[in-house]
Amino acid sequence: MKILVISGGPRKHGRSAIVARFIERTYGFHTVDLSIVEMPMYTGEENQASNLVVKSLRQSVLEADGVLLLSPEYHSAMSGALKNTLDFLSSTQFLHKSVGLIAIAGGGKGGINCLNNMRTVMRGVYANAIPRQLVLDPSVFDYDRDGLTREAAEQVDGLIEELKMYARIAKEGERTTVDIVKSKNRIPHGMRFF
Repeated sequence: MKILVISGGPRKHGRSAIVARFIERTYGFHTVDLSIVEMPMYTGEENQASNLVVKSLRQSVLEADGVLLLSPEYHSAMSGALKNTLDFLSSTQFLHKSVGLIAIAGGGKGGINCLNNMRTVMRGVYANAIPRQLVLDPSVFDYDRDGLTREAAEQVDGLIEELKMYARIAKEGERTTVDIVKSKNRIPHGMRFF
């Protein structure tokens, strides 16, 4: 199962980066870390499609069975770095793809608005943001070990297992649809394959 993590925290030593490193160490998933990747500012100009970072990002998301988005909550939304990155993507990469959402909360403000913001954007690119979502408060970080407390690690594991389950279901459904169409040797009116 190929899961891609997109870590939307712009700070190299922030809590989003701790979560991303923890997930990478624990599960072996590839991470696009926006505190390291030099993503251009999205302008909507067609020439940006030839940018090597953009091409690599699009290919990585397209090839993934599922995507896990991580973001700190900034002013009741996902980080600008993550939103800018997602603006380079579309339903071409995300159509029916299973996506997990983790918000990293700061002070006492929660993180739910960040989750809702990410969920809204995923709906806009026709992704399947899974029902389980997670907010990680500052108290669940094990800063000495560059990781999470046991309880938080178990919550992350539950979310990842659900993400993998939805990704498997989507993959099986995709194969079933193709098999049905092939068996009838025709494409039903209005159906397209991507």
